[in-house]
Amino acid sequence: MSTRCSDKEAECAIARTASLICGRWTMLILRDLAASPQRFCTLERSLEGISPNTLVERLRTLEEEEIITRHAYAEIPPRVEYALTEKGAALVPVLEMMREYGERWLNPSQEEPVAVGQGGVAVK
Repeated sequence: MSTRCSDKEAECAIARTASLICGRWTMLILRDLAASPQRFCTLERSLEGISPNTLVERLRTLEEEEIITRHAYAEIPPRVEYALTEKGAALVPVLEMMREYGERWLNPSQEEPVAVGQGGVAVK
């Protein structure tokens, strides 16, 4: 697998993907939507510290990129749910790998990361 990008960033798949999903809150929004469709207020509560304007901006961008869908129900009061599209669901393995990486290498309860040698044996 080649992770090297050409000089033209626009031609690099890694750079294009990173520009789409690497906003401060974007991956956390995707994490929440990977579990199930969510309402705006549920996302806002889950993402402690995000401003409503930022959440709206991120959701709009993800919708424009066809990563999520927005479904408005004809109810009073209005109800809107966001869900991953097929394109968005394709990012779930990326989220899972990030979770695994964080648990292995960024675990705050460990003093230093544990490397795994051949045969899955932990080494220092």
